[in-house]
Amino acid sequence: MKKVIGVRFKKNGKIYYFNPGELELEKGMNVIVDTAMGEEYGEVAIPTREVEDEKVNEPLKDVIRIVTDTDRAMYLENKAKEPEAKKVFLEKVQKHGLQMKFVDVDFKFDGSKVIFYFTADGRIDFRELVKDLAAIFRTRIELRQIGVRDEVRRLGGCGVCGRGLCCVTFLGNFETVSIKMAKEQNISLNPSKISGCCGRLMCCLKYEECVYAEKLKRLPKVGAIVKTEDGTGEVVSVETLKEKIRVKFKDNEDVFYKKYEAKDVTVIKDAESDDDINAGDVESEADLKELQELEKLEKNDVNSSEQI
Repeated sequence: MKKVIGVRFKKNGKIYYFNPGELELEKGMNVIVDTAMGEEYGEVAIPTREVEDEKVNEPLKDVIRIVTDTDRAMYLENKAKEPEAKKVFLEKVQKHGLQMKFVDVDFKFDGSKVIFYFTADGRIDFRELVKDLAAIFRTRIELRQIGVRDEVRRLGGCGVCGRGLCCVTFLGNFETVSIKMAKEQNISLNPSKISGCCGRLMCCLKYEECVYAEKLKRLPKVGAIVKTEDGTGEVVSVETLKEKIRVKFKDNEDVFYKKYEAKDVTVIKDAESDDDINAGDVESEADLKELQELEKLEKNDVNSSEQI
């Protein structure tokens, strides 16, 4: 068994694991840790605990010390520099005529580097900008282009549910989300209803996806021909979580419907799987085009992550 603690460097940032050594650390304590970019100031998000050796990604970097008054003063001094750094960055971006949107700035604890986070539609040649910033701050400058999801995570906000955004409050990593997930969950394929503040598909579509995927393996698809106690009919709708299906019967010119437990019917001919978005799934042609663009953006998205 190995002792580990979880440390967070930003209020809404990812949790990283470190070796606490002989230190007994509790949640909420501030510590100085060793990282690939030098010493960093962080907050204990997960107190000291023991985990099995095979669950630890070696090598774990060490917790150097619990913060001192000097450490805290240095950290606050760095935070106080951020508003001025933002102002300088925006002035230099305007001077060079670059199409960049400022998101955040981060002074490394030991003063070895200043990282500016930005978004842009494409690749940006910022070599001259870096030279100007290095001359002003007299330290190493890194410009990091991030995706729209990372931008919203840093800015914060509330979701349509009325609660704080998942990416801000508890999500450590972004996972791939697809329109197929919304389709499987019978959610209206209206772009405004399944998109988050970042303009991408909502992360919460992923939460129940595994349950729906497992149940759908056992259920006939819409359009399947099934044999029931009342005869042979066609599946017109599926209640996935309840594992019930609605079947349409034709009796000469009469049409009637009836619900059954999925286990009580036999599939004679299953329908082909249709994961693509088509006109029948949406309310308008404009929605179809917007969903297709969303799907394209999802496939092309490359989200950056903090290197610790």
